[in-house]
Amino acid sequence: MKRWLDRVTGVVTMYMLAILLLSAIGVIAIALSLIGVLSYPALALLISATVSLGVTVGSSWVMARLVRVAPHLPSAIITGLLVFFIMIPSVDPVGLLLIALAGLVASGTKYLIAVRGRHILNPAAAGTFVVGVLVFSELLPFTSFPGWWVGTSALLIPVTIGAFLVLYRTQRLVLGGTFLALVIAIGTIATLARGGTMVDALTLTILSSPWVFFAGFMLTEPLTLPPRRWQQLTEAAIVALLIPIPFAFGPVTNTPQLALLVGNVFAFVTGQRRGIRLTYLGKTALSPTTWELAFQPAHPVSFVAGQYMELAIPHRKADFRGSRRYFTISSAPRADRPITFAISLPTKSSSFKRALLDLEPGATVVGTSVGGDFTLPKDVSEPLLLIAGGIGITPFASQLAHATERGETRDVTVVYATSAPGEVPYARMLEQSGARVVLYSPDAPSPLPPNWIYGGAERVSGERLAQTVPDVAGRRTFISGPPALVSDLRRAALAQGARRIHTDYFSGY
Repeated sequence: MKRWLDRVTGVVTMYMLAILLLSAIGVIAIALSLIGVLSYPALALLISATVSLGVTVGSSWVMARLVRVAPHLPSAIITGLLVFFIMIPSVDPVGLLLIALAGLVASGTKYLIAVRGRHILNPAAAGTFVVGVLVFSELLPFTSFPGWWVGTSALLIPVTIGAFLVLYRTQRLVLGGTFLALVIAIGTIATLARGGTMVDALTLTILSSPWVFFAGFMLTEPLTLPPRRWQQLTEAAIVALLIPIPFAFGPVTNTPQLALLVGNVFAFVTGQRRGIRLTYLGKTALSPTTWELAFQPAHPVSFVAGQYMELAIPHRKADFRGSRRYFTISSAPRADRPITFAISLPTKSSSFKRALLDLEPGATVVGTSVGGDFTLPKDVSEPLLLIAGGIGITPFASQLAHATERGETRDVTVVYATSAPGEVPYARMLEQSGARVVLYSPDAPSPLPPNWIYGGAERVSGERLAQTVPDVAGRRTFISGPPALVSDLRRAALAQGARRIHTDYFSGY
């Protein structure tokens, strides 16, 4: 099942997956309306969706042009769909005007409420929050408002499936689960305290609430999340605790939008607090199918060895996978030198990779965020097993180079499996690190560096892992690479007694 999920969700980028899932929920909602299951008229749903998407996408394009940046239309489409699911559908011209205003404000927050090139607030939450305040302050007519109509029992199954796929694809199931556990528990306690029954509590917190949708499609917005998991869980707890607390300051009341916006501010304080501008320096061939690309940041970028960055490279004739992609940083953290990324070149490359390799030195590239928890333990005395498949060597390149520069003496065994013939990427770095290396590849290096073992050309199995790394059970294990290979290697490590296993995979890469 895991391999199937990895394959299905990895076919497209995260942005495209969110668009497909949100669109599917919208189509199901219209179908349910036509058969009388959903109370909102199908015509109202269609017109509201058209207005929300049209205004949000159109205004995002215009604003991006005005500030001379490339528009990211997949992000604008997602924002438009989210606004559609939050604002009550309407066919009334004034109601549609309110939906349009929510989309317009949502687009504006990306460019107007930004600090040093980084937007702070979830656009859909900000746009619908502003309209909600204006409506409840009676400055605007009460014909449409942020009612979270998606939170209905009729849509619970498709919403749950969609939210699960998003959380799975982004590896944030723990984040979503933490939020849901807290908000459902708090809501249940509050309902029981008011004299309600357990059935009432579960109906209000699960069947008739937007929390599953919120966890899957709102809380996980990547540009407004902090970089580390503990920070993300803290944000989830802040949002979950704020939602049920009753308060009112004039027209401002406790709403899911306001709670999320407060969480966004926390994320901004704890994360990368500026946009990342990178100047392309050039590329170096690491092997016949692997390139390392170097960029000089305009300002120092704070990251931990093993983390990733999202790069945005707008280009003509972009394929369905879009113009943004996540890459693990392959260089060691140091403020005064370039940042590097490694990419592999399959037989059929994406338009993004072709655009990346076609960059000319001096070109400017934007990095949108830094994050990830695939980091080595602080205790340098802990024995480690690093298992990499193909391009999965990238985080280990950063980590081992960083450890070498710091003079750390770590007990490290690296198992590197690659199907590509020829030179081994980062071979020199692996040799300099002093790690014991077990190589599985079509070709054995000649001569074989000290501390290296050639494991052969076959895939790594549990038995082969036990032969070359007999103390697997005593090492903390880190596995990185394509999803299917990571799953196989994880099973192989588990079969040999490994229990502390951390995985990082390149789904949709």
